[in-house]
Amino acid sequence: MSHTPGVREAQKRKTRKALLDAALGLLEEQSLSSLGLREVTRAVGVAPTAFYRHFRSIADLGVALVEEALGSLHPMIRTTVSPAEDRDERIARAVELIAGHVAAYPAHVRFVARERHGGVQPVREAIREQLARFAEEVKAELAKDPVSAGWSDADLLMLAGLYVDQMLATGSLFLEALETPETPEEARRRAADTATRQMRLISLGRRHWLD
Repeated sequence: MSHTPGVREAQKRKTRKALLDAALGLLEEQSLSSLGLREVTRAVGVAPTAFYRHFRSIADLGVALVEEALGSLHPMIRTTVSPAEDRDERIARAVELIAGHVAAYPAHVRFVARERHGGVQPVREAIREQLARFAEEVKAELAKDPVSAGWSDADLLMLAGLYVDQMLATGSLFLEALETPETPEEARRRAADTATRQMRLISLGRRHWLD
């Protein structure tokens, strides 16, 4: 009997994860604003009342999905702009990291891309807050680079925001590559080439910003 609370907690975590996974699967074909609570619980095989043991609302579930999709990415985002390598190596590494993440978690990437400007305000705000954190973390990494000498905090944050937006755009490119009728290798190569050129353009502009 002493293990009963632990068993219950494990079951609770399992059900919560099942609800998140079911919602993410259903969101492949619709937006969060159109998702019904009963759809999610039916997919998991639990009563609708069980939903409220884990989330206050569908919006609350959406915020949890944002944390699941973006919360673990902060180390990767910082790595993509680390000044430890030269420009081309850094860009190649960033593109490869993003490509790998999209291949591993396409549903999460699709969810964020759709809901970033979607109709559920708490979810939009949660995404915006995560992206603002990314921008601050990227800014801190950019400030370590000698190329940033003389830059103001405002300009560094502006540049960091450009990099974060470009990372999201790169994610969308690789997501589209997964869905193209082209051969996967060709579509992925084309996406990588476009993303590389776009990042190089930002990098070139950065080097001449103070001219």
